[in-house]
Amino acid sequence: MNSPQDSIEKIYVEQKLAVESIRSFLNSKTSYDVLPVSYRLIVLDTALLVKKSLNVLLQNNIVSAPLWDSETSKFAGLLTSSDFINVIQYYFSNPDKFELVDKLQLNGLKDIERAIGVEPLDTASIHPSRPLFEACLKMMGSRTRRIPLIDQDEETHREIVVSVLTQYRILKFVALNCRETNFLKRPIGELNIISESNVKSCFMTTPVIDAIQLLSQNGIASIPIVDENGVLINVYEAVDVLGLIKGGIYNDLSLSVGEALMRRSDDFEGVYTCTKNDKLSTIMDNIRKARVHRFFVVDNDGRLVGVLSLDDILRYILVGEK
Repeated sequence: MNSPQDSIEKIYVEQKLAVESIRSFLNSKTSYDVLPVSYRLIVLDTALLVKKSLNVLLQNNIVSAPLWDSETSKFAGLLTSSDFINVIQYYFSNPDKFELVDKLQLNGLKDIERAIGVEPLDTASIHPSRPLFEACLKMMGSRTRRIPLIDQDEETHREIVVSVLTQYRILKFVALNCRETNFLKRPIGELNIISESNVKSCFMTTPVIDAIQLLSQNGIASIPIVDENGVLINVYEAVDVLGLIKGGIYNDLSLSVGEALMRRSDDFEGVYTCTKNDKLSTIMDNIRKARVHRFFVVDNDGRLVGVLSLDDILRYILVGEK
């Protein structure tokens, strides 16, 4: 009869072997393998007005798009919700220039970013025939946590934007195709992959501009919303900012986070939680079944104790514990 210690060691060894197997799987595949048989890709010209690009993203229910410089016929970076947040911050700090917002083009974002001291558009990319493991590593070093796939036309040798690979798409691909995820039975609290220190949060009464600044200053895509006891009640996401400014609210950002959430899209995916005792196998099963972008870690009373992002999960699979 196995002792409890033997059972723990068995789980530890099985998880170690499972992670190694998943890494081998990622090395054996390319980004092409992850792409669906049929998909839609929207690429925006850098000469497009920022306000029109916002409408394109919202109308197509997407949060990012590759940019194309038609003058050089080259990939010019990846537009994300962070870039719109930068625009909001710039005009909030420079109200005298607010009338220029309707004339701002995508190729003018670099000037906005330089003025407020943030990183420029992310231009990292990879060829889709490279190993998926390599694409994952390059994505980890990307500010947007996405990696555009850039090929080259054989005749003209011009760049071709094939698609954009996301952490969610990769982890779902793993969850669907690697039965080894069933052996990831160690509690996530043991893996040192939960972000617990300096987790930013806000209240429903927090001014939305403060939440936007938290998103920008900390390079994060969401802010958990808690009550006065620290109990998690909702989340404010970078994508919520897009719906907010669609209504023209660039200069009236004193409304509260709670009021801003009233404008949230009906297709909001919800708030996903877990505890430190949950297994990574359960987490991966949730990713397989639903469009999850992060898990908020709570205690038995529902109080927020940390965040488990897709970046944390992918990093663990690629390079192990922190």
